[in-house]
Amino acid sequence: MPLEKKFIRDGRNNLVGSLTSGYSDSTEIVRDEEGKLLGKTNRRFSNTRDAHGRLISINTPDAGLLFGRDDE
Repeated sequence: MPLEKKFIRDGRNNLVGSLTSGYSDSTEIVRDEEGKLLGKTNRRFSNTRDAHGRLISINTPDAGLLFGRDDE
């Protein structure tokens, strides 16, 4: 399965990030508009992790939870 990149836009159609999927382990990589890694989601385990590997959600693989976080 080839990698697929989707762009994430806000309500005003401004680009806010991207989501790359198609990895064999069901991981999706989430990046901001500058290409900085925000975190990962995993469909198989239904979780979301930030760029440091900390769990953000243990029951949903939602990339939207990674935007707007200021905890570097």
